[in-house]
Amino acid sequence: MHLAMLLQMAADGMSDRVAVGTLAAPMTMAELGEGSMRVGSFLAAQRGDRVGLIDLNSEAIPLTLFGAALAGKPFVPLNYRLTDDQLRSIVARIAPATIVVGEGIAARLGDLEDIVVVTRQELLAVARDAGQPLADPYGGDPESIAVLLYTSGTTGEPKAAVLRHRNLASYILSTVEFAGAAPDEAALVSVPPYHIAGLSAVLSSTYAGRRIVYAETFEPASWVSLVRSERVTHAMVVPTMLNRILDVVDVVDHGGLPSLRIVSYGGGPMPAEVIGRAMELLTGVDFVNAYGLTETSSTIALLGPEDHREAFASGDSAVRARLGSVGRPLPTVTVTIRGPGGEPLPTGQRGEIWVQGEQVSGEYLGAGAGAADGWFHTRDAGHLDQAGFLYVHGRLDDVIVRGGENLSPGEIEAVLVEHPAVLAAAVVGVPDTEWGEKVVAAVILADGAHASEDELRNFVRARLRSTKTPERIQVRAELPFNETGKLLRRVLREELAAAFVSPIAS
Repeated sequence: MHLAMLLQMAADGMSDRVAVGTLAAPMTMAELGEGSMRVGSFLAAQRGDRVGLIDLNSEAIPLTLFGAALAGKPFVPLNYRLTDDQLRSIVARIAPATIVVGEGIAARLGDLEDIVVVTRQELLAVARDAGQPLADPYGGDPESIAVLLYTSGTTGEPKAAVLRHRNLASYILSTVEFAGAAPDEAALVSVPPYHIAGLSAVLSSTYAGRRIVYAETFEPASWVSLVRSERVTHAMVVPTMLNRILDVVDVVDHGGLPSLRIVSYGGGPMPAEVIGRAMELLTGVDFVNAYGLTETSSTIALLGPEDHREAFASGDSAVRARLGSVGRPLPTVTVTIRGPGGEPLPTGQRGEIWVQGEQVSGEYLGAGAGAADGWFHTRDAGHLDQAGFLYVHGRLDDVIVRGGENLSPGEIEAVLVEHPAVLAAAVVGVPDTEWGEKVVAAVILADGAHASEDELRNFVRARLRSTKTPERIQVRAELPFNETGKLLRRVLREELAAAFVSPIAS
């Protein structure tokens, strides 16, 4: 299945449904389908093999995504928050290409060889131009590349993850009911377009018949206002977003979010206090924790609404702990936990998360074939419990090596956030002359809460052995996250090393 065919199904079967836009300025499924075909023929005629996008959220995103598919060219959304030099470097790597840009981006790029720049307004004009030819929605190759998503590149050159049409279509067909959304449903998309969650939101909402409402960028007060004014029913957030939204609803503005029905979250660990607060404050809202990766075309495991309610209400600590899981794997994927040699590990034992399924790519541009034998090694540490719930313990690359012993930051973080005063925690290893690395932590305390460093260290020591107890704990107002909720451990490691490592040790 090709993405253009998914769009055509929606345009034919739900022509009058609103696909994207506000209540005051809607674009129907038929208009999205026809506009995308015009954009597709326009992009096919442009020089270059790829279609980039560097812009904030807008209706240009689905038009460019589907237009690139209809043109037979990979869609490459790029991070507008990169420095000018980083942005120019990646754009040069995808040349020859056509790049759709937002305000001010063209000046940042300057003159680049083999790059055609099209502004957002020019692209929207093409979509509305009745004289523009229509691309063929049925001629695409499912094996061709649909999307190239560049990794964050926090440690070295970013890699381009390859998602083929069959990967993305498989995810949508196996998880979304065609035309399954009620006519009044609207999904607020505030994650950036260069994140897999932003792309999957376009595909899943289009196939389900759910109106997409875009927030250009995330700001909690405007997010709350948009939910109310546009009668938003569905939203996806990352943990740092949710806590700030709750502050607006609970502390600043007590009007609630009466239209909201489902909030899905992912992109990082959700503190139990935050999701508990959300369930108490946003009554009537169902919560879904979605775990996935770019290389898996989005979600591979879900903690659904009933799982949340059961865990939240349970007096059984094992069931309650499921609020810290990412739920059970989807029926269409297989998840196993493997050891360093690739050997399957027993239930409950920590190892690397491996995943297999039609939606799984595991492929990178210029790196040959995708996942070996169909299995993608996620580089995420985790374990499965007896009931099949998956727990993610962070990246394997984040393991702290202290005196030759491998320590999991996620395990220590999970204990720290059990302390009633701790809202969030992050643990890293910093250089140490005696042990190679020593364990240090940063915590955010809940409003009005107090806890000394010794109290927190003793709390961890009572639950874990002394080698896993942080030698130093720094109380902070915030932790360094990127805009998609991923903890920037490298940044935190540098900051804590500067605070706690002596010049001799460094």
